[in-house]
Amino acid sequence: MRAIILAAGRGERMRPLTDLTPKPLLKVRGKPLIEWHLDALARAGVRDIIVNCAWLEEQFPAALGDGSRWGVNLHYSFEQREHGGALETGGGIATALPLFAGNADAAFWAVSGDIHMPGFEFDPAVAAAFAASDRLAHLWMVPTQPLHPQGDFAIDAGGHARADGGPLQVFANIGLYKPALFERIRPGEHQRMRKALDHGIAQGRVTAERYDGPWVNVGTPAQLHELG
Repeated sequence: MRAIILAAGRGERMRPLTDLTPKPLLKVRGKPLIEWHLDALARAGVRDIIVNCAWLEEQFPAALGDGSRWGVNLHYSFEQREHGGALETGGGIATALPLFAGNADAAFWAVSGDIHMPGFEFDPAVAAAFAASDRLAHLWMVPTQPLHPQGDFAIDAGGHARADGGPLQVFANIGLYKPALFERIRPGEHQRMRKALDHGIAQGRVTAERYDGPWVNVGTPAQLHELG
């Protein structure tokens, strides 16, 4: 398996901390947020990882290097340098995908670099089952949050994601994907992932499951401080 870590955002609500440091490089318990994901991905056997970056993007290769510290191959998609700024989640993924070598249709993980999910495991068996299916995406959901009370998607009785038709839960910003989900987004295009997901949901090819472990979308200095 392979993975993309989304790390291009400005992190406005985290200012002034993000004035000099990209949010995924801010530390929780002495370790940058993004490194929690790198550790977990490496434990799961993922060896090919792209980090997309824009804000203060030069700091990522300086901090993370080529990935050899984790036994992985790290690649960087520099959106500021190549496209003048962050491309949002959908545009960022569509632009980064060509950096993967080998099978252009192979499945991949994608996770936001600024979420903290210390108990989440990038399960190889779950990834293999997804890769062998005809699904375009599999999403992890968490309960609604104070900063996101309206939710994003529902999960129906068959495990499919729905834009409505039940109590909405919050997309945890982690999922498994097929490149075909993003084929309507041009590399370099500024586009959120939601448009691609809505199209996949309409086809009945997006599944989801609930995640009840610790999860924080680190959005404010107070949240970062609470994590220690």
